[in-house]
Amino acid sequence: MAPLATVGVLSIGEMGMGISKLLIAHNYRVVTNIEGRSEDTHARAKQSKIETLSSDIAVVKAADYILSIVPPRDAVPVAHRITTAFKSLSSAKDLYYLDLNAISPRRAREIAAHFAATAPEIKFVDGGIIGPAPTPKSSAPGQDWSNPDIPVSGRFNLADAPISGAHLSETLNLNHISPEIGPASGLKCCFASTSKGFTALCIQAFTTASNLGVLPLLRDNLERRMPGIWKRAEGGVTGMPPKAYRWVREMEEIALTHTDDGGFEGGKDGEGVFGEIAKVYRSVAEDSVLGEEKTERRKRGLTIEDVAQAMGEGLRNKRKKAE
Repeated sequence: MAPLATVGVLSIGEMGMGISKLLIAHNYRVVTNIEGRSEDTHARAKQSKIETLSSDIAVVKAADYILSIVPPRDAVPVAHRITTAFKSLSSAKDLYYLDLNAISPRRAREIAAHFAATAPEIKFVDGGIIGPAPTPKSSAPGQDWSNPDIPVSGRFNLADAPISGAHLSETLNLNHISPEIGPASGLKCCFASTSKGFTALCIQAFTTASNLGVLPLLRDNLERRMPGIWKRAEGGVTGMPPKAYRWVREMEEIALTHTDDGGFEGGKDGEGVFGEIAKVYRSVAEDSVLGEEKTERRKRGLTIEDVAQAMGEGLRNKRKKAE
């Protein structure tokens, strides 16, 4: 059976791999360019049966849609790569570009303006991913999937795209929420404010309690007075280490969101409350062994207690070096 459409996915991290697997399971051809990327990225692409192409130009030529799913710091460079590749084509083509990165509405508007100025033929869609990567609910053929929510916004509604747009929109669980650029990425930032902001507070609280020798007592008090909070924290804290480096810039983008679109002070340059939260994740990534964790090869930080211990050790070593 011929594929319904060709979707370029940049790049193949945990989320990109999950979305690629979802698309392949629903008869989409998925292509990517991972030249110069890590062995882990190449292994993910091979495992997921993603077709690897030699260049961005090859991806743009092949794709009907491109999904940008990269660390926030790479959102702008990847957009520039795609417009450069598009301009090198001998003739223009119909192409949708979905920016699904954890960036602020300001950044999304900047990228949209870049597309409008340099490659106006590309239809830009603002988006964000809320929830974990897609996973099949069972191993049976034709199984249902557990999918994240993907709000999108902007002039172009993917459901109206001529090449399997409605089917692709449904498969990805897209929800077109506004004709403006910004609401979709802003919704993602507001959600992450609560989820990843909460995780950062827990990292600090649990590390300090561990250093004081009272972490078991903290757990007891939380479970008695705030039922369910420990379990809620556990998933976020233990799943965080391989992603901490990505979340540094995401928190800075959230700070911009609350200043630009919320009217709060202190986040103009990625500072304020979420600038400080960014420092928590930078400390995880740079000051502790947790920063060495890979999703495929987890060793440390599999329990709250070990996250707290690793962070305590890392911060003590950092302080000693500074003395």
